[in-house]
Amino acid sequence: MNLVRAELERLGARRFVQLMLVLLVLAFGVTAATTLAGSHRPTDQEISAAELQAAAARSELHRVHQLCLDQRRGVVLPDDVREYVPNDCDEADPALMGWVPVAADFLVGVFVFAEEAEALLYFLVAFLALFGFLVGASYIGADLNSGGVVNLLLWRPRRMTVLGTKLGTLLGGTALLSVLASAAYLGTFWLIAQVAGRPGPLDGEFWGLLGAAWGRGLLLVLLLTTVGFAVATLGRHTSAALGAVAGYLVVWELGARLVLEMLDVVKPERLMLSSYAAALLNGRAGFWDTRSCPSGGSGFCAGDGAWTLTWQPSLLLLLGLTGALTAVAFATFRRRDLM
Repeated sequence: MNLVRAELERLGARRFVQLMLVLLVLAFGVTAATTLAGSHRPTDQEISAAELQAAAARSELHRVHQLCLDQRRGVVLPDDVREYVPNDCDEADPALMGWVPVAADFLVGVFVFAEEAEALLYFLVAFLALFGFLVGASYIGADLNSGGVVNLLLWRPRRMTVLGTKLGTLLGGTALLSVLASAAYLGTFWLIAQVAGRPGPLDGEFWGLLGAAWGRGLLLVLLLTTVGFAVATLGRHTSAALGAVAGYLVVWELGARLVLEMLDVVKPERLMLSSYAAALLNGRAGFWDTRSCPSGGSGFCAGDGAWTLTWQPSLLLLLGLTGALTAVAFATFRRRDLM
């Protein structure tokens, strides 16, 4: 019997996997039903009013930007300005802000797919990441604890082949589920926008950005699935992976973060894996740290306290850590007494 086919059947037959799939469908259904109940198709009057508000908001942005330029050139004195004007006029330049007010921003009680798709996608990725981690940990952890791996090795006595096939099957199944779930999930909300909302501007740029976010999210899902599998392999039990993650979150992400802040460590977020995961998912993650300012955090720091993580180095770091953890798990499994 083909080993991959056997592992696929074992993976699909696990009750925990089936339970997680039911929870996935329920979460999607509740989200879709809530969105449908809270949205309506806007009337012509609502659209006209929203377009007027958007035009007024765009005019205000241009006015503030022009006021900033006039103040910089000395045409307007700072004491004559009775509103906030940024020191850097690029911050108020509508062409550089990456966001321009549109009518959809001023429609109340209307689901606009173009405006909400990215947030909905992040919710989907978060659930799939949790799904992948838990299923990955239980898939190998239960077999190691119950002796299922030993029975499998009696049929196919090659440890690395068996463990590698398990991991490959797990990642392939998770990736396939993620693709199908993403298509069904986003497709459902697109239909809701057509029936009881507005699609919004769905141009090539929108789909390109959404596709890039989905691709990064899928990478994060597969990384966390691999981590759950590797830690459970090292601990020989599903609870080992759950305990390791809980310990990391409590001891390092919470406890160590507080200690680093009390010690005034510069940029403590760069020591947290959650920062790199957020940068990978969002494309970039911005942070603010006045301790890195020349003034040591006293007074206004202009833009010196802002720093950014991008997704490329974050992906390299997470890939490296996941690869190292997986290599250790395979090496340990190769030498371990499984009886």
